[in-house]
Amino acid sequence: MASVNKVILMGNCGRDPEVRYLPSGQAVANVSIATSTKRKDKNSGEMVEETQWHRITFYDRLAEIAGEYVKKGRPIYVEGRLKYGSYTDKTTGVEKNTVDIIATELQLLGGREGMGGPSEDGGSRAPARSAAPAASSPRAPAPAKSGFDDMDDDIPF
Repeated sequence: MASVNKVILMGNCGRDPEVRYLPSGQAVANVSIATSTKRKDKNSGEMVEETQWHRITFYDRLAEIAGEYVKKGRPIYVEGRLKYGSYTDKTTGVEKNTVDIIATELQLLGGREGMGGPSEDGGSRAPARSAAPAASSPRAPAPAKSGFDDMDDDIPF
């Protein structure tokens, strides 16, 4: 049976990425993303906002792009997979569990403020892209005549 481990997040960066290089030369960047949900409190009737923090890890070229363009407070879209782990706290000796998202795609959202480059993604063809509204012309070209203009729009299936 096939399985799926996929995460899609859209949120704001809580801090600038920390980029480091492994002895193999592989780039690794870590960042935290905040996502928020709002709900109505049953007792008071007030709207309550809950924020969840997610630890994201980027590798290779995606890590370099994240290190260059992702900044604290900037909205981003990330796709990746969950990775569970654990470590022993050095001060208390207690084992703690971790959940990380290993990113496979990155989109920079919002405007181009602070981009510093001539193109949206710094000239890269990596999975990192910036989502910006497409430029629209005031007049769209007329559709080509296909010979089907007189057909009814009712399709029976």
